[in-house]
Amino acid sequence: MIEDIFNIGADDRDIDLFEGQYKVNGMRYNSYLIMDEKVCVLDSVAENFGDEWLKSIREIAKDRKVDYLVISHMESDHSFNIEKLVNEYPDITLIGNTQTFNILNKYFETRANKLIVKNDEVLSLGKHSLRFIFAPMVHWPEVMMSYDEYSGTLFSADAFGKFDLEGEWDDKAAEYYFGIVGKYGSQVQSVLKKLVGMEINNICSLHGPVLEGNISHYVNLYDTWSSYESEKRGVVIAYGSIYGNSRKTCEYLYERLKKNNIDVKIFDLARSDVHEVLSYAFRYDTLVVASSTYNGDMFPCVKSFIESLNERNFQKRNVALIQSGSWAPLACKAMRKKLEENREISFFTKEVTVTGSFKRNDQYQLDELFEQMMEIYR
Repeated sequence: MIEDIFNIGADDRDIDLFEGQYKVNGMRYNSYLIMDEKVCVLDSVAENFGDEWLKSIREIAKDRKVDYLVISHMESDHSFNIEKLVNEYPDITLIGNTQTFNILNKYFETRANKLIVKNDEVLSLGKHSLRFIFAPMVHWPEVMMSYDEYSGTLFSADAFGKFDLEGEWDDKAAEYYFGIVGKYGSQVQSVLKKLVGMEINNICSLHGPVLEGNISHYVNLYDTWSSYESEKRGVVIAYGSIYGNSRKTCEYLYERLKKNNIDVKIFDLARSDVHEVLSYAFRYDTLVVASSTYNGDMFPCVKSFIESLNERNFQKRNVALIQSGSWAPLACKAMRKKLEENREISFFTKEVTVTGSFKRNDQYQLDELFEQMMEIYR
């Protein structure tokens, strides 16, 4: 870590479902301690790690009292143990904004000292000074970041976090971003504008590793993701299949694209982690959605997937539609109607319809769609 700044967080190696819906292989809950003329803690940790967290604070602070607790985010995995810290250090001052304390009062009552700060206000700890940067709806209304002007460290709340204890940052941070923050692209853009001109040497998120070096890589990805631009040129194929005909259709298109050196990924929506599929749908510039017709509508897993795209403001993408049905294929009509609710969706003119089993004639339809797609990638 940075001089005088300590990571006092905890690894949750048992959790397999984050926020009740995201499949994960563990999670990191970060909290930070700054040892200066004033001793300052930034954020708490999840419920099960309060004793471990307090022990870390005692070991580092020794006989010194903790002067401040900066509350960046009131979500329970970061605020649950605030009361424990107040009980341990009753003279502590809680620092937050008006929204912070509005939400805090809904969780528990405390007589601790409170300091309400404003956007861009600076708190001196000695040589370290924290400048508060409000980040409303990234992804709760009270969220604020803190920028240490001495070390160039950005304490970014949930922003720049990631799922899992292992795994590449780009992939797991994308899943985290599009799952949790993706709906709030305009709000992320507003915060990024506030960061322009700041010399950021390190990013300390509440989840995942401390980011050091090549900071522009992480900031640029957040800029791309939050502006809903595609990060990569390539194709994501997502399908729902009852008896395998939609699957065979998609596998044929997948092989054709792959043989032509197109970056392509394929997912069975009934079996895949939908949040992983969502992240790739937002990162790549072309999406193919294939669905069996089911009760005159989309197959349920496809319907849920498209609704999840819409909830997160899916836009600025090329989209191809494929449907199957034995007597009345209607999935394309339903998919198009839902996807047209989004901005700047460019549909390929060729819609593929498979009736019954996957046959040679269906290959001809897919070849036509393939040629339309290759006009983009040649």
